[in-house]
Formats: sequence, C-alpha cells, structure tokens
Amino acid sequence: MNQHLTTLFPNAISVAIKREDLIHPFISGNKFRKLKYNLLQAKTEYYETLLTFGGAFSNHVAAVAFAGKEKGFKTIGIIRGDELGSKISENPTLSFAQNCGMQLEFISREKYRLKSELSFLENLKQQFGDFYLIPEGGTNALAIKGCQEILTPGDAEFDYICCSIGTGGTISGIINSVLPHQKVLGFPALKGDFLKEEIRNFAQNENWELITEYHFGGYGKVNEALIEFINQFYKENQIPLDPIYTGKMVFGVIDLIQKNYFPAKSKILLIHTGGIQGIQGMNVKLRNKQLPTIDIYV
Repeated sequence: MNQHLTTLFPNAISVAIKREDLIHPFISGNKFRKLKYNLLQAKTEYYETLLTFGGAFSNHVAAVAFAGKEKGFKTIGIIRGDELGSKISENPTLSFAQNCGMQLEFISREKYRLKSELSFLENLKQQFGDFYLIPEGGTNALAIKGCQEILTPGDAEFDYICCSIGTGGTISGIINSVLPHQKVLGFPALKGDFLKEEIRNFAQNENWELITEYHFGGYGKVNEALIEFINQFYKENQIPLDPIYTGKMVFGVIDLIQKNYFPAKSKILLIHTGGIQGIQGMNVKLRNKQLPTIDIYV
C-alpha cells in the first residue's frame, strides 16, 4: 500500500511511501521479499536447515529466525563479534532470534570476513551438517526475483523511486522492474559508492543513481538530527522509520526536495524496507550514550 504524505512540498512535488513494513509483523519489508523464493527453493531441495550471517542488530537475522520457525526449518545464525556471546540477553534482536529457535554461533570479526570463502563454508558444513545458505543481508538471484515484485502497475504514476541500500539486492530488483520514464535513487547506509559494482551484477538497465551523502557517518551510525527527524516524521505521518536504512533515505529525499534537486511537479515514491525491530536495540545504544531516543511505539 502507498501512503501519501500530507506535507506541502515546494514546487508542487508530491511524495508517497510504500508501506512494505506492513507486509508481515516479523518478516517485514525487503526481508519478506528476499526470503520468499529462497524458502521455496530450500523446500524444493529438501533442506531442513537454513544458515545465514549477520551483525548484532541484523534485521535479516531476526527475519530468518522467525521465517524458519514459521516454515519448519532449523536455523543457524553466524554472528559477527565473538564478544556478543555473553550478551544475548542485553540484545533485543539476538534474544528474539534465539527465542525463535535460532542457534547462534559467535565468531570474531576476522573470521567473519571469510564468510564467502569456500573453505570457510566447508568448515561450517562439517560443524553443522548440510544447510541451505542464505548470504548476509539475503541478497542473491532469488532475492532479486522477490524484490522485483515490490513495484506494482499502480506505481507507474511516479517519476522517482527511492530506497535505502544495504547489500544492493532490493534496489537491483526495483531497477529491473521500473518503467522507462522512471528513475531509481539509492541511498546507501554505508560510506562510499563501492556498491555500484554489486548492483551492476544484477541490474538490467541504467536508469539509476546512488546518493551517497546521507549515511550519517556509516552503517549503524546516527546523530541527534536524524533521531529528531524520525520522531517528528512519526508525529506528522504516523509512519515509523528505522534509523539504519529507511530513516536516512527519507531524510535525504526531503533534504533534496528543499535543495531543488527534483524538477517541479515530480511524483516521488519512497520504499519503506521495514527494519522497525532494530529500533529497540538502537535505543539501548542511545541510552548508554545518554542521547535522545526514538520515540516510536509499534
């Protein structure tokens, strides 16, 4: 569903947000899209176990854990940071995953960098037995297929489609499904534009651009301005935004509108990729730093 913002933007620009966060209470947004065909494939190939990777507050890990519980898979999460093993109870995301039945394995950041190497994966198979591998963030060809279903025929009215970027899977699916008159703008949550090559591995056309100025210092980094924006946006629209991905993207789009980046009368669609479960964990970090928290109750 698309929810139109009631804010009066300059130059007769209109903005709507596609509420992918409402697809499912626990497997929301792009995680639902990315897992859809992977779970079907795992069933087709008679796998009983899903194994994936993620960090301390990973939306993906939480989604795989719940999806596995719902669909009858055993799940294993390889978690970045061996120091987290003794802190599960302090971490809402990891506690949720464990309560869903996910087996958590904590490894050092050095080992975690090897997650794509065949020898490392073979060692995991020796340790855990056979499993269906879902990569960090969930991005693979089947995930792209799922993300190509985000846009619908009713979205043809929009000139710009905007979304946040983690591993590049969601935007790749969107790029492959937009119409010729539409342009896709991606807002990376990480520093730099190195994701261009990853996206080109899956994207089938060139009507897209990365906007790299709204990462707020890098992945998982926030400041008081972003928190204030998320809280104010919720008060005005009753739409919760996560601080890692969608919040930064929406902040960026509205800032670009104020800076006259978009032509007059542009129709802009923002893709809400979910991730609301991460707010609780982010608030723990913010309180520890004695910073304002995200005042959203979902």
